[in-house]
Amino acid sequence: MTTKKKLVVIGAGMASGRLLETLLEAAPDAYDITLFGAEPRGNYNRIMLSPVLAGDKAYEDIVTHDAAWYAGKGIACRFGEAVTRIDRDAKTVTSAGGETPYDKLVIATGSAPFIIPVAGRDLPGVRAFRDLDDVEAMIEAAGQPGARAVVIGGGLLGLEAAAALRSRGMEVVVLHLMGHLMERQLDPAAGHLLRKELEGRGITVHTQAQTKAILGNESVEAVLLDDGTVYPADLVVMAVGIRPETRLAVDAGLEVERGILIDDQALTSDPDILAVGECVEHQRVCYGLVAPLYTMASVAAKTLLGETAAFRPLETATQLKVTGVNLYSAGDFADAEDREEIVLRDAASGIYKRLVLKENRIVGAVLYGEAADGPWFFDHIRNRTDISEMRETLIFGQSFQGGAPLDPMAAVAALPDEAEICGCNGVCKGRIVGAIREKGLTTLDEVRAHTKASASCGTCTGLVEQVMQATLGDAFTPQAVTPMCGCTPLGHDEVRRLIRAKELKSIPAVMQELEWRSSGGCAKCRPALNYYLVCDWPDEYADDYQSRFINERVHANIQKDGTYSVVPRMWGGMTSAKELRAIADVVDKFDIPAVKVTGGQRIDMLGIRKEDLPAVWEDLGKAGFVSGHAYAKGLRTVKTCVGSDWCRFGTQDSTGLGIAIEKFMWGSWTPAKVKMAVSGCPRNCAEATCKDVGVICVDSGFEIHFAGAAGLDIKGTEVLGHVATAEEALRHIAALVQMYREQGHYLERIYKWAKRIGLDEIRRQIMDDAGRRAAYYERFVFSQQFAQVDPWSERVSGKDKHEFNPLAILELEAAQ
Repeated sequence: MTTKKKLVVIGAGMASGRLLETLLEAAPDAYDITLFGAEPRGNYNRIMLSPVLAGDKAYEDIVTHDAAWYAGKGIACRFGEAVTRIDRDAKTVTSAGGETPYDKLVIATGSAPFIIPVAGRDLPGVRAFRDLDDVEAMIEAAGQPGARAVVIGGGLLGLEAAAALRSRGMEVVVLHLMGHLMERQLDPAAGHLLRKELEGRGITVHTQAQTKAILGNESVEAVLLDDGTVYPADLVVMAVGIRPETRLAVDAGLEVERGILIDDQALTSDPDILAVGECVEHQRVCYGLVAPLYTMASVAAKTLLGETAAFRPLETATQLKVTGVNLYSAGDFADAEDREEIVLRDAASGIYKRLVLKENRIVGAVLYGEAADGPWFFDHIRNRTDISEMRETLIFGQSFQGGAPLDPMAAVAALPDEAEICGCNGVCKGRIVGAIREKGLTTLDEVRAHTKASASCGTCTGLVEQVMQATLGDAFTPQAVTPMCGCTPLGHDEVRRLIRAKELKSIPAVMQELEWRSSGGCAKCRPALNYYLVCDWPDEYADDYQSRFINERVHANIQKDGTYSVVPRMWGGMTSAKELRAIADVVDKFDIPAVKVTGGQRIDMLGIRKEDLPAVWEDLGKAGFVSGHAYAKGLRTVKTCVGSDWCRFGTQDSTGLGIAIEKFMWGSWTPAKVKMAVSGCPRNCAEATCKDVGVICVDSGFEIHFAGAAGLDIKGTEVLGHVATAEEALRHIAALVQMYREQGHYLERIYKWAKRIGLDEIRRQIMDDAGRRAAYYERFVFSQQFAQVDPWSERVSGKDKHEFNPLAILELEAAQ
């Protein structure tokens, strides 16, 4: 039996993550792998820290490799354990856990933020913008009322931090040493437009600003400039640059200049040690953007397998991840005598485009305001395309070559396989096309799952869809965005994202900030907005019952004759003689004409006059009943069989679990109605396999089902997974419902949501990802603090009691 070689990787970032992906895909059994990471977590997409800071995404959304992925690949993870020494002679690395031997070693230590050496730089409240800990500290600072931030550095990261903090309500000042923002990526004209945009958002920009000191006693209080200007600050973000993290390599005696020197095969001066990522230097260049780092990582993986590969210097492109700012920069756009330029300006639309040419080839491009053609220009830069024949129309982009519109599909089809489509994840056209053909992918979500293209910032989504169209032809159907209603062009997903990102906490705020076309919305959008606000801000938003449908507004079901039906909650379908007598007394007292047993194992009283509803509820409340929410976009019933307590076939206490679920989850508003059931054995007497969520009890535990339907659509459930205990079943179901609450479109049943999101993705998040499941569960528990208030009891005590008075009484009161 051959002993596998030992591979040790220092650094659990994006570059090492891509290396491990490539290595394990090609040869899963080549090495025993140990991974060290200084952070107490696995690989996440650092490019997407800005959206996390802005609130557009959660940490869980940017995880690239979670614990389950590493475990499934057999990788020994040592997170939160920094390597302190490399012994090249003994071929070991030293950490707090002792010595670990290696046959091959990969250094992927990344970079460290540069902290300018001014007085006060060590004060509490001074942060870099480099990792998740920085982001969490900045979010906490932004949560303080009236908090002020100063961002030192007007480059890519600094501006993303500034925009994100401003979106969280902070007063923000950007200090930049140079004459215009992002001077490495933008020329002065584009820098001017960007500054104008940011100032329009309430961000103060101070260029040619030399920081003299950070002021404060026990924490940050202000920033002092050389010219005497003082900016008050509760938070100072240092975003002035990064330096390759090379200390381990220097101490080990490897060749280091600005970064760790590597050759074309990613080998250092020691043939058993490779290096990848921001810590390296190749041909006098240190890279900070992800695309070349991913290419470098793939080369290193092939080197580890003894294959021939070579890393070559790459052109890079930049996009600013600030919502509403369309900016693209690529190549070299500096002025020189041997260069010429083509410029297009549209002042009214805020559009600026500049192409820098040398010998009939594009060497640089700056696009502001309209950046869709950026990847096309970038491809010509990398391929050194002779643009002589299209020079006259070049500035107008790929659709206008030769003076006539060019079919976009033809343009995409003409792109070579190595053309980069997704800059965030370094995905080229060939990889997308190959995955589509090899795996039979037909949807954008499938392509995202298998290639990661457009899975991060999403700006390349249109281009990815064009690649799919060119590959699949008529078999591809684009995922068109359907507006919520005629009041807005935005779809449900975008509205939900912006509510969170902009922290909008009222319907008027949503309509103002998202530029609603109507003054007060309509019957389609107001209930949806009300639900999204209830879900996203359970502790802050006051439910607007006037934005609910009539049944939810009066907490009873209106019938065709104008009367109402009332359904008290019977936990798990169980009742008692006392409860039945109370119902009978109410029926007699209010002369209720019809009483019916429902399909959800409850009793429905039909034909109640609206003005009698509070009195009916009061009498039912005295008997211990709460609203059954038979009218609600929420949990309706949990149907049960008698289970192991009574049935000779029962395997578990299905009634007890059903009651526990219903008592735990009642009151929670959801995008559409939710019906559940628990069957005590596979004979399925409670019909759990056609519910939104169902449980089948088996000898070994509980099989959780979801996404069934038994209404206009008939659909059997899908299996979510198996758990051993009733407590686990409850926690998994609550997490599933919370995921649906947060992602479902208003009025979208669970089975439709599951089809849109993908069954495997839901299983991955709820069954496989323990951390994400726990987060969903905790958010559900938090929201229930504010949801489990019986609306019947509220209205009996006087809240909105006028809603139930007959019109004649209201008119009499008004006359008096």
